[in-house]
Formats: sequence, C-alpha cells, structure tokens
Amino acid sequence: MDGVTGLLRSQPEIALFLVLAIGYAVGQIRFGPIQLGGICGTLIAALVVGQLGIKLDDSVKNVFFMLFIFALGYAGGPQFFANLDAKGLRLGLLCLVEVVTVLALVLCATVFLSLDQGTAAGLMAGAATESAVVGTATDAISKLALPLADIQQLQANVVTAYSITYVFGLIAIVVATSQVFPLLLRVDLRAEADKLWKTMGGGNENPAAASATPEMVGRVFLVTVGRGRTVGELMSILGGHASIERVVRRGQKLNVEPALRLQAYDQVLAIGRRSMLVNVAELLGREFADTTAFDAVVETTEVVVNRREWFGRGLRELDAQLPPALQIVGLARDGHVMPLLHEVKLQRGDVLQLYGPAADVARTLPLVGDRVIASTRSNISYAAMGILLGVFIGGFSVKLGGIPFSLGTGGGALVTGLAFGWYQSKNPHRLSVPPDALALMKDLGLATFIACVGLASGPQAIALVKKFGIALPLVGVAVAVVPACISLFVGRRLLKLEAPVLLGAIAGQQCSTPALSAVQNAAGNATPLLGYTITYAISNVVLPLMGPLIVALAGLVHAAK
Repeated sequence: MDGVTGLLRSQPEIALFLVLAIGYAVGQIRFGPIQLGGICGTLIAALVVGQLGIKLDDSVKNVFFMLFIFALGYAGGPQFFANLDAKGLRLGLLCLVEVVTVLALVLCATVFLSLDQGTAAGLMAGAATESAVVGTATDAISKLALPLADIQQLQANVVTAYSITYVFGLIAIVVATSQVFPLLLRVDLRAEADKLWKTMGGGNENPAAASATPEMVGRVFLVTVGRGRTVGELMSILGGHASIERVVRRGQKLNVEPALRLQAYDQVLAIGRRSMLVNVAELLGREFADTTAFDAVVETTEVVVNRREWFGRGLRELDAQLPPALQIVGLARDGHVMPLLHEVKLQRGDVLQLYGPAADVARTLPLVGDRVIASTRSNISYAAMGILLGVFIGGFSVKLGGIPFSLGTGGGALVTGLAFGWYQSKNPHRLSVPPDALALMKDLGLATFIACVGLASGPQAIALVKKFGIALPLVGVAVAVVPACISLFVGRRLLKLEAPVLLGAIAGQQCSTPALSAVQNAAGNATPLLGYTITYAISNVVLPLMGPLIVALAGLVHAAK
C-alpha cells in the first residue's frame, strides 16, 4: 500500500485517470430510476483517493474547467436565445422560482447553520443538481482577499457539501416529479400524457416508436404490366400520394416527363407513403432488388430552422408546405429528440431531418433554414478565441455591498460560449465545433475539474461531515423539493400547464436528466420533453452564474454577523 501511495503522490496524473475510471464506473450503477452519473461518481472516488494526500497543479483544474464551461454555453446558446420569447419567458417563470427560492433557502441555512461561503455554494450546487455551480463558485472563492489556506479550505467545503447534498437532492427530485407530484395533482399521468399526445396530432401507434420508420419510402419496380403507360397517367392514378422520380432504360437515365411512355423492363423509382407503394406493383410490375442506380436520388438531410417565419408555428403547417414526396422524419431540440406531433411548435435552432428526393430537399432547404454540416473537424481557433474573450470579460468586477463581484473566468467563458454558439446556429454552413466534440469537451472538462478539486479536498472532507452531520442532507432535500413544489402550484394554477409538460418543466428547471427520464417512464411517451427543453436551456445558463452570487451573498451574511 505504501508503494501505491508513493506512486500516486509522485505521479498524480495516474491518480487523476484512476479517479475518472472508477468514478464513471460507479456513476453507471443504477438503483431503480436513480443513477448518480459520472460526475458525482468521479467526485466520490476523488474524495476517497484524496485521503492519500494527492494534489494536481491548479493549472490543470483551471484549463479543463474553462473547456467545460465554454462548451456548456456553446451547446446551449441557440436554445437559450430561442426561448427568450413570450412562450419561453412564460415557462421561464419556473426558472425564476427555482433561482429565487434556492438562493433564499441557502441563505437561510447560512444564517441558522452558520455555513461558510464554500459550504453554502456546495449546498446550492448539490441540492440544485447543477455541477457547473461548483466550478463558478470555486473560481469566485479564489478571488477573495483571504489567506491561501482559508481559500483552499473554502474550496474544499464547496466540493464536500456538493457531494453530500447532490445524492439526496437527486433522489428527492426524481421521486417528487415522477411519483409524488402526480398524486398531488390528482391525475393519472399516463392517461394525461396519452390524451395530450393525441391532442397534438399523435396517432394510436406506440409513441416511442412513432418516428422509428419513415412513412415516406422509395421503391424500385421492374416494368412489366405497366408497359405502355405514361408517367402522367401514373401520377394521376397515384393522386399525389406518391411520385415517379427516376426511370432507367437499359442502363440510361431518362428525363422524367409526363409524356414519357414506359417500356417493358424499365426500372422505375417511386417515392411515396408506405401504404400507397404497396399497390404500385400492380400498376408497374414486381419490385426490383438492385437499387444501386438510384442510391443518390433519395437522401436524409438535417436542416437547422433559422427562418423567422417558422418560429412558433406547428409542424403541421410546415409539412403542408413541403413537396408531396418529402417527409419530416426527425426533430431534435438542444440535443433531445422531440416527439413528431403536428402541434409541436418550431423554435430557432431546431434540427429537422428531411427524407425524400434529393431535388426536393435542395428546393426546400432555403424555405426552412440551412443544411447542417456533417463534419467531424473542429474549428479550434474559433473555440480558443471564445475562451480567451471569456477570460478577459470575467476579469471585470463590480462591488456589491463593498464586496467585489465578477463573473470570473467561468462566468465569462459561459457568456462567450452562449454568444459563439448562437452565432454558429445562425451560420451553420461555417465550420465550427461538432456536437460530439462539444460533448467530449463538457464531459472530460467537468470530470477532470471535479477530480482535481476532489483530490485536493479529500483530507478536509471528513471534518465537514462531522461538523454538520445529518443537517446538510436534510437541507439539501428541502432546497431541491421546495422550489419544485412552488413551481407545481405556479405551473398548474397560474400557467395552466398540462401535467406532463409541467412535470417535465420542473425537471428542466432543476437541470435533472434523471428526473426527466423518470417522468417520461411514468408518462409513457415523450410529451414531458415539451416543457423540459425550455426550462433546462434557461436554468442551465442561469444557475452556474449564481455561483459567484451565492459566494458574495454568503460573505455579506458573515460580515453582518
């Protein structure tokens, strides 16, 4: 054991990757609907390994945190600004409830339990299940005019309080949203979700599989019984429910015109609704297996919605404007797959998947937005400039009650990430940072930051646990549940939200993906996403900015005492 300890102390980078490996493995363990996730698992592993007195250089922590916080803003920028409209601000009222109530409860706990600034910030981060607050609060503490030993102790308290309260806050919000709140609302959540699904244009099919198979398909037929018919005759018989897109005769592609008369053994590509193409074989001949000559005719293309005339309008309206052979087969919002319902309202930055003839796709793209560039290359220069500008902005400060308050490098990088991400959504044809690269930046950046802080905080963790005992977990549950209860009342009585949308919105204001999963399982379909994406986009930006604020307010409380 002494040899292992000596190795980890002499080469702390080994300890870092050991913590990441153990932490993410622990985070994948599921207890019913509860799953800690990789970040919380990493923190627990880091606190345990940190008892050996292992420390990494602070520059490692700072660099990875800036990567994470910029990527967080970049990914959320399009949806954050898209939701600053009447509907978004209406649901944003729940985010306001979350922020104000959490701040009030944490400050009350600071007064009655005599919490220091670090413990107060960690309580807020853990109970609100927002890991980014750990970074912004830790960064704010490093700017305080205190001795280095005191700063390190406060930063250690942030991490320890977060690790204690996160688990209890997560369990509380998952159980409340999926089990308790439907009882308080006196509704059958599954029945309400099914009713909403059908009201918004969903059919009786399995909602989870509704978009798995496109209704619009392409089939190639070998002409036998259809010889002598013209393309115009066939199009008239099909009645706009299917179309003839290509004809190949003895290896040569022919111009598809109404007057074109089919001959025996022509190969014909028909595109249309699945139900209609079943009967086309009776008009043309048997289906032809070799489709290599037609592979480039039909395509699936992603387009980002950025034409103002479609904002706030339903999928039904857009579908009515598309060519008959073109179909919407997918809709993603802020990385979440949305249900394909007629009444789902489009927002800026939504990504649609269009399936149909390449020519129709090319004609339709300018009407909706811009084609999404499917590239794995990252514009490192663009990202680096954003982080650099964020660090510069974070250096400015103002005084609140005589205490300097600034966004810090974390808050500054978050703000520039929002701006750069929004700009990219307006110009999707420019090379930027692909979603997969952003996901890696967020996961690796936050996990490494948490691991570094956890390793440094390990020795002080036991002292904080002994000092507050069961008080912190209990307060963590209150901080998680009380804002949700207020939002339940506000959403139902004032905003008149449907139960599935309201519960999804509450999970979003808490930035809790596990809570969303639990609500969706209880609802039986994806309708809770309609509320979740809006509040999640807003809270995911606003809550991290509360890290420096809670540090400043807790400092004012201590100064007043």
